Amino acid sequence: MVLATMLALTVPAEASASECAQVRVPGATKQQLSCLDDLTTTGTLATGHTVQADWAGLTSAGFPAPKGVPGIQIDGYFPDTSTANTAHGWNHDAQFVLRLPDRWNGGLVVSGSPGVRRQYANDRAIGDQVLAAGYAFAATDKGNTGTGFHTDGRRPGDALAEWNSRVTQLTIAAKAAVAHRYGRPPDRTLAAGMSNGGYLVRWQLENRPWLYDGGIDWEGTLWHEDGPNLFTFLPPAIKAYPAYAAGSEVAHQKILDAGFAPGSEFLWPYHNDVYWGLTQRIYQAEFDPAFTGDDYDYAARPPSVHHAVERISLTGRIGKPLITLHGTLDTLLPISRDSDVYRRMITEQGRAGLQRYYRIVDGNHVDGLYDAFPDKLRPIGPCFRTAFPALEGWLDGVRPPASATIPRADGDLATTCALG
Repeated sequence: MVLATMLALTVPAEASASECAQVRVPGATKQQLSCLDDLTTTGTLATGHTVQADWAGLTSAGFPAPKGVPGIQIDGYFPDTSTANTAHGWNHDAQFVLRLPDRWNGGLVVSGSPGVRRQYANDRAIGDQVLAAGYAFAATDKGNTGTGFHTDGRRPGDALAEWNSRVTQLTIAAKAAVAHRYGRPPDRTLAAGMSNGGYLVRWQLENRPWLYDGGIDWEGTLWHEDGPNLFTFLPPAIKAYPAYAAGSEVAHQKILDAGFAPGSEFLWPYHNDVYWGLTQRIYQAEFDPAFTGDDYDYAARPPSVHHAVERISLTGRIGKPLITLHGTLDTLLPISRDSDVYRRMITEQGRAGLQRYYRIVDGNHVDGLYDAFPDKLRPIGPCFRTAFPALEGWLDGVRPPASATIPRADGDLATTCALG
């Protein structure tokens, strides 16, 4: 059923306080229920049921902000031994948020947080849009958070592997809670996420396709034992950047050769200062904690490191329809080393018919940068808003536009994006 049809559906009347108290999330150690007049960030910012710092910078200032979606919010956590997530003063990881709109369209959207952010990170970019369409929305902190996420687990790779199991756990529990609230299970369950959250969509559709009907992968992180991965393109860029900043053309070419797009140079200073070094450091600590040098050479690292990466690697063998969005000026996960490669992996697995891949010209990794460079960038959030009903239609038998590179368009880029 397409978005417009779903919005017109009628569903059970507004929940009473007693109904709030009766909804349960199976397996949760703790849950806190609230009946709210508005589940979108327009309302939850005012009532304290979201954390703006969790989603800061992920959308542009002009990104549409729906409002007026009453329903139930459940905050809670599953059993876990790590304590990095300080939300609610719980000091407990494996936290989740589940939002159940009064006017339900029969669907559920499940999301894992981008980067190493917490469970509210997708509230603005994804949650607002799907709640306004009538979906229930569930999100997880992935089981560990923050720049010290790698301290969780006993073996290299354990912390990141937990991300996948926590999304699976939440999906199963959210389906049961939805059935408890509305009297029937969801007709449609979709996965959606950006960056690390996009990786989680890919992994779930490869490894747990029976739980979902489809997904949207917004610039998902590509992990592959043989590369490309973060360890094959970040170290050469980090190593070359000081000489590049001093004017070296040789260093400039080395960064381009690492995979970063020509024309993205205006973004390199910011990414060098904010993202590149930190990202390499925390993921190196996750997969290769024994390394103590300065110049990281993934190819030369011992087999144990490659095995740790292999544990969480993608294959391209998706089992349900997937829409992938990626910006051509992504300067954290360069498109030539990420989604272009993942598209080839899917094709090699004979699954090309299950994917639509839209390369967004001038899109970058975080839409907040569009506000700083409106003449050079475009936000991807509006393309997600277009891709979501395209996925709905696809599941109803209406094929979405063919995979394509989407050129920069005239008009209001902060609110519109045509994929066809």
